Amino acid sequence: MSTTVGVNESDRAASPDVPLLSLRGITKHFGPVQALLGVDLDIPKGTVTALCGDNGAGKSVTIKIISGIWEQTSGEVLWEGERVEFHNPREADRLGISTVYQDLALCDNLDIVQNMFLGHETLRRHLLDEISMETYARQTLSDLKVTTVSSVRQLVASLSGGQRQAVAVARAVMRDAKLIIMDEPTAALGVTQTGQVLGLIRTLASRGISVLMVSHNLNDVFSVADRIAVLHLGRMVSAGDISEYDTQSIVSLMTTGERAGASPSRVELPEVELEIAPQPE
Repeated sequence: MSTTVGVNESDRAASPDVPLLSLRGITKHFGPVQALLGVDLDIPKGTVTALCGDNGAGKSVTIKIISGIWEQTSGEVLWEGERVEFHNPREADRLGISTVYQDLALCDNLDIVQNMFLGHETLRRHLLDEISMETYARQTLSDLKVTTVSSVRQLVASLSGGQRQAVAVARAVMRDAKLIIMDEPTAALGVTQTGQVLGLIRTLASRGISVLMVSHNLNDVFSVADRIAVLHLGRMVSAGDISEYDTQSIVSLMTTGERAGASPSRVELPEVELEIAPQPE
């Protein structure tokens, strides 16, 4: 990962308001298709930012650039004020960015401990340190106030949707994530499980971990988000504190790119000369 220093250490120490992550002028082209057009986005430390937009707005492309799956065509990614470049997900993960996708990337045939440590197993004398991993997994879930899991040795296949989300998030926390991206975290969950996941998101923020939540559910957004950013056809049309928005304004921004009640942009039509055929006598 190549890193270009944007500010020195003394400047960062004196500027606690520097966002954890910033996107500046991000574009992404797939041949002739322009998926993102000059996107700017700030994610402050220890806050929940909701990323909203209709299908095809560019949400998935944005989070894949942040998580290192794709590289932007142009623009800058800043991490705590310093310019960074991700060439693969491992580089983003090493910096402290973890993504929990809708499929959660969990193995149903493994238990909770095995899933949380998969690929990062703890060894002792060249053997798996099962006791240490089990203790750490149990403590991580406890710190996140996850109380619905009866045993960390349960197979993931036996867990509910909300419990699966908790395991995926705990895995990210255990790897010292500073920013957790959650893609539609409450999709297809019941009321009780949705409440558990939203509570988990607030717990993350209270621990100083930033959350970028992609969601179509505006009830969830207003329940947990501190900030909101709205994409429309690849452009960031609005971003700010959640208190500046209501449901109507967000829906309008998502569907038209403008706030409800705003004067529509005037479209200049070309002048056309009409030839009037002579009327028969």
